[in-house]
Amino acid sequence: QAQLVESGGGLVQAGGSLKISCLASGRTSRTFAMGWFRQAPGKEREFVAAITWNGGTTYYGDSVKGRFAISRDNAKTTVYLHMNSLKPEDTAVYYCAADFLGSLSYVANDYDYWGQGTQVTVSS
Repeated sequence: QAQLVESGGGLVQAGGSLKISCLASGRTSRTFAMGWFRQAPGKEREFVAAITWNGGTTYYGDSVKGRFAISRDNAKTTVYLHMNSLKPEDTAVYYCAADFLGSLSYVANDYDYWGQGTQVTVSS
């Protein structure tokens, strides 16, 4: 089993920046592909970004492309999501996820482990 714990969420004004983190422990996560998803009230879970195990390839959802950046530090078993130019529509609970097979997927069902989420609220 792998455990994922998100942190760094909070309240930020529109146009601002925020960095959230996901610490992985338990079963080795260094070969996992990692992803970020988000879910706003009354909406389906939405793909945000994903990164391969070595950080060499990243993939973004259309709504965040050019504003968000995903990165990872395998020595710290931590994945980050750097969010810039935040908009009120970015308000959601952000979830970290790990894909044991290492594929770079935008499909939530492809991920094997999930964190509990961290709330990000962007005020207008």
